[in-house]
Amino acid sequence: MTGTRIAALGHYQPAKVLTNQDLAELVDTDDAWITSRVGIRTRHVAGPDEPVDELAAHAAGKALATAGLVPDDIDLVLVATSTAIDRSPNTAARVAARLGMKSPATMDLNVVCAGFTHALATADHAVRAGGARRVLVIGADKMTEVCDWTDRTTCVLVGDGAGAAIVEAVDSAEGEEPGAAPGIGPVLWGSVPEMGNAVRIEGTPPRFAQEGQSVYRWATQQLPALARKACERSGLAPEELAGVVLHQANLRIIEPLAAKIGAVNAIVARDVVDSGNTSAASIPLALAKLVERGELPSGAPVLLFGFGGNLSYAGQVIRVP
Repeated sequence: MTGTRIAALGHYQPAKVLTNQDLAELVDTDDAWITSRVGIRTRHVAGPDEPVDELAAHAAGKALATAGLVPDDIDLVLVATSTAIDRSPNTAARVAARLGMKSPATMDLNVVCAGFTHALATADHAVRAGGARRVLVIGADKMTEVCDWTDRTTCVLVGDGAGAAIVEAVDSAEGEEPGAAPGIGPVLWGSVPEMGNAVRIEGTPPRFAQEGQSVYRWATQQLPALARKACERSGLAPEELAGVVLHQANLRIIEPLAAKIGAVNAIVARDVVDSGNTSAASIPLALAKLVERGELPSGAPVLLFGFGGNLSYAGQVIRVP
C-alpha cells in the first residue's frame, strides 16, 4: 500500500516590505482603516526583475535542502499560480530549469487562492496512482503585478511570495499500518460556479478585482461546514487538530473559523498580518513559517483550506513533516 507524506517545506518572500503607512502615501487610506477591515500591517513586494518563477524556485530550493534532496530526485513539478504573465513555457518548466532538473514532468495549476491545496491533492493522487515517487508542489504569486495601485479596496490587500512542499511516497512497511491516517488526507474540493466572478484577475493588462462582501459572507457562512467535512474525511475531529492554516485573505475570516469548527486546541495561522494576501502562496508560506518556528511539532495534524477565485475551494488534513 502506497501513501503519501510531506517530507519538507520551504518559503520565500522578497526583501522589500510595504507598510500601511507607505500605502497611505499612495492612496486615500491609513493604518487604522486597513487593520480594522483585514488585519494586514505589512506585505512583501517583488521588484520588476523578480518574476513568479524566481520566487517559486527560491522556495523550492529551501524545501529540497531541508529534505536533503537534489533536484533530480523530483519526478513531477506542480506550480499553483494565477499571476504568471507568460503562457509558455509554464512556470513549472521555468522553475525546473532554474533548479537544473533533467526530465521532470511540469504543470501549472490556476485555481487562484485555492491553488496550493488543489496542487497538493493532485500530487497526492499522482503518487498514489504510481505516476511519481516525489513531487515538488509550489504555490507562488506576484499579486502586486496585477494590482490596481489606485484602488484602495484591493491594493492594500496583496503581497508577493512563494511556499513549497516535497510530497513523497511512503509504504506501510515504513511505519504506517494499513488503514492508518496518511501524511496527506483525502481532499474535499469543489466550487461555486455562480460566484465565479466574485474574485477576478482579468483584462489586458490583467488586474485583480473582487466582490469583497460576497466573498466574506460565503467564507464566514459556508466555510466552517466545509472545513469540518475535510476533517471528517481524514477521520479526525476538529478538536484533535494541532493547527489550522486557511488561505490568508482576511484576519476577520481567519480568526473566528477555528472556534466555529471546534478546533479549540489548534494554532491558527495569522501570516496575513505580515504578508498580506499572497494568493496560492499564502497557505504554504504560513505553514512553512509555523513549522520553522517550531510552533507545530512533527507529525501534528493540521487542516489546510484554500478558497477564492472561481469560487473554488479545497482542503485536507496533513501531518507536519
